[in-house]
Amino acid sequence: MGIPRTDAAGVEPRIQVSRTGRSTPAGRRERCALPLDRILVGDCVAELSKLPEASVDLVFADPPYNLQLEGALMRPDQSLVDAVDDDWDKFASFEAYDHFTRAWLLATRRVMKPNATLWVIGSYHNIFRVGAILQDLGFWILNDIVWRKANPMPNFRGRRFTNAHETMIWASKGPKARNYAFNYDALKAGNEDLQVRSDWFIPLCTGAERLKDAEGRKVHPTQKPEALLARVLLASSQAGDVVLDPFFGSGTTGAVARRLGRHFVGVERDAAYAEAAQARIEAVEPLGAEAVRNAPEKRSEPRIPFLSVLEAGLLPPGATLTDEKRRFQAVVRPDGSLALGDWIGSIHKIGALAQGLPACNGWTFWHVESEAGLAPIDGFRKALRGQMAQAA
Repeated sequence: MGIPRTDAAGVEPRIQVSRTGRSTPAGRRERCALPLDRILVGDCVAELSKLPEASVDLVFADPPYNLQLEGALMRPDQSLVDAVDDDWDKFASFEAYDHFTRAWLLATRRVMKPNATLWVIGSYHNIFRVGAILQDLGFWILNDIVWRKANPMPNFRGRRFTNAHETMIWASKGPKARNYAFNYDALKAGNEDLQVRSDWFIPLCTGAERLKDAEGRKVHPTQKPEALLARVLLASSQAGDVVLDPFFGSGTTGAVARRLGRHFVGVERDAAYAEAAQARIEAVEPLGAEAVRNAPEKRSEPRIPFLSVLEAGLLPPGATLTDEKRRFQAVVRPDGSLALGDWIGSIHKIGALAQGLPACNGWTFWHVESEAGLAPIDGFRKALRGQMAQAA
């Protein structure tokens, strides 16, 4: 959860906060080049107004939650819970919080590229208000993600359910955005070839990852786990992309971006937090280029008709194809279709009919005999794509 606070385009919200600096009047602000891999110390809206329009690929925002705590929170043994009671999380009213939310969302929207996406994380205290304002401003919600905490704080008063999750909204700039980054195939490959669900089971930030000061106290009360940010960045950005975090806090976004070969731009009002984040990021060892290389998405690869395999001489007409268990045998026809008994059709249609299924990926279902044994015909398609890439 970050610190920056702002007014709403000339409307001063009634926010209870001790300001640590003065924003430059709007008329005197000068736009600057995109400050890659830097932390900007100041008011988030003021600093974002200096950035070039349509310049960032992804936004992760962890704004104040407006927790509305009423007094100190005690454990059953009467020890004090280290809860979030900082001034930056206190607002005079819901109206003030809404002004604040609208202001930073508008400033963020301006610097997003047309196909950029935005992630916002929050709790039940604020996420519904943020979501409504986000939609009012034209954003299009793609998913809501439940971060289910493996080790949540108990409800010490015993008057409510244990608050064991937070919600993230993932949104594009509008309903017409189609080419936003979503690394579907890479995510699926790392999830036992299953689609990644919208509920993520990830522990809170603990142990060596938690930033501590010289006295062993938490540097920031709401430091997010790197595993959470890693999944966000791996899902919705590519190596070399620019990730903006307007509430930089302890710098988790920057640390993960550096490790994964992304650039970051952070905005943080509290100089102490910014200093701790900078030291943290400088200690990160980036992964090698091969480890973070963008994986090709199957949907973006050029389509290869099966007939092209025959025309390239990779497979002759009359060849016999079979499935991996050698249950079915189909004959390759000169026009690129297959014959299986009385059935004639594409590699996909005949594969589906053979199995009694509504659909089939013929490239992976059908195999051909090779010196090394059965091999899927998808190898021919990959070879043709490789030739096309070299020619380009």
